[in-house]
Amino acid sequence: MNKTPLLLAVLLGSTLLASHADARERSRTVQRTAHGGSVAVDRSNPRFDSQRQRNWQADGQGNASGARSGSAAGAYGGHAGYQQSAYRNADGSAGRQGSAHANGRYGGSVSTSGALARDADGNVNGARSTNATGANGNHYSGSTTMSDGTLVHTRSCTNASGEAVACRGN
Repeated sequence: MNKTPLLLAVLLGSTLLASHADARERSRTVQRTAHGGSVAVDRSNPRFDSQRQRNWQADGQGNASGARSGSAAGAYGGHAGYQQSAYRNADGSAGRQGSAHANGRYGGSVSTSGALARDADGNVNGARSTNATGANGNHYSGSTTMSDGTLVHTRSCTNASGEAVACRGN
């Protein structure tokens, strides 16, 4: 399950609230060809500014790739962004990678990045890392790797003084 949209919504929720009814702006650019295309959307209003882009291409021989990215900045200081890309090759290999980050109005932040790849023989390998820091300075760092069907997860937590503490939750 992709938790990136939920994570961004939770972290930015408090920064995007505003009661202004001022002007709003939005633009959208679309380009398409026989083997690809792109879309870009910009949006601005008193509550937030955001940008999204995506593009894709295929060669007609079974090879295709695409990418997307976006960012948002709240009126009261929070901001977040993401980027993702994926590919598929005619030989059966495929992969995807992505990252996301968010910084809250009061100093908390979170970032995550990861990649997953399948080679032409069907072997799958991947990794993801996540770091989060609360406004109070507490920190979480986690990493998950998958190689040859083996999944390994490690994590660590520290308090604001940098001392190791027990991580709570799953």
